[in-house]
Amino acid sequence: MADSKPKILHLHSGFNLGGKEARAVRLMNLWAGRASHSIISADPNALGAAKAIAANVECDFPHDSLPTLHGLPEPMRYWRWARAMQKFDLILSYNWGAMDGVMAHRIFSPFMKLPPLIHHEDGFNEDEAEKLKTKRNLFRRAALARAHALVVPSRRLHDIARSVWHQPEKRIRQIANGIDVGAYAVAPRPDAIPGFIRSPGKLVVGTLAGLRGVKNLPRLVRAVAPLKDRLQLVIVGEGPEKAAILAAAQAAGMEDICLPGFLPEPAAYVGLFDIFALSSDSEQFPISLVEAMAAGLPVVSTDVGDVRDMVSPANRDYIVPLKDEQMTEAFASLIADEALRKHIGTDNQIRAQAHYEEADMLHHYARLYEGAMHRPGALSG
Repeated sequence: MADSKPKILHLHSGFNLGGKEARAVRLMNLWAGRASHSIISADPNALGAAKAIAANVECDFPHDSLPTLHGLPEPMRYWRWARAMQKFDLILSYNWGAMDGVMAHRIFSPFMKLPPLIHHEDGFNEDEAEKLKTKRNLFRRAALARAHALVVPSRRLHDIARSVWHQPEKRIRQIANGIDVGAYAVAPRPDAIPGFIRSPGKLVVGTLAGLRGVKNLPRLVRAVAPLKDRLQLVIVGEGPEKAAILAAAQAAGMEDICLPGFLPEPAAYVGLFDIFALSSDSEQFPISLVEAMAAGLPVVSTDVGDVRDMVSPANRDYIVPLKDEQMTEAFASLIADEALRKHIGTDNQIRAQAHYEEADMLHHYARLYEGAMHRPGALSG
């Protein structure tokens, strides 16, 4: 396109702040002034991540002027999407909820001049946490046939892309999620989490997660509850499962729990936790885990996705099966040994510094996006 500033269309399954949204927003913020962005959410009410977009980023949410991403496969809706895509230089799609946009691009790109499309797969919701759906696998295979690239953050997703979705190796890009590791080494203010007050004599178990079913946060409540005399729980995030989490806390007699909602800038508060926890039924390469490691925290997590490989070897005994009681045992071991917590936290921090630096992620994404547009330096120059 004639405009010197690339115009990028983002198609999201939902745009509440989770791992993929945090990464997309971070890239947008780092590239402020170099590109303009239009963001569509398959759920137009799920736009919580918009609050994290910097004020100097040129961005809009044109839901009223574009077709829905939900619905039965309809040629006319797909054609309308293809027409809309012609206004942009690059299409970025994310997860299953955006796959109709990918299919529209696949069908009409041979007949219309469409920009390149890069699809990102970061994981699965509760409906595919245990087993991928055959119809979705077939749809993905067909829709991705003309994608410029398929980006995945984890080794497990790379394997799925090859063996289940039958994607050629040359199309797959595995890019690890990265963060500004150094920012997490700064000690946070005690009041950085609204409503949180450290209880005397207790350690703090904390997590950052969208309050969705796949995160299984009631499991975390139940795992912490038997140790409620020694632990308090902080869950940072927003989403539809808040009532279920509070109900689980009430049923377990877990009163020392804080749910402050969405909070930007995790580096400002993650260091207030003593132990970081993930209770998900499905993950791939969670950014929140990298953030906890950068803050020097030991981790208790369900054994999902690449989590076991991400943490330091010293932490791997605390990556457990999807059972409440084994999470409880892991918490009990850590709260009993302060030196062990510090040792594991230090090892995690060193590993984050060595492998998950934001600059590396930024370089790989800039090179991929610029290469797709044939515009070297447009984002990084």
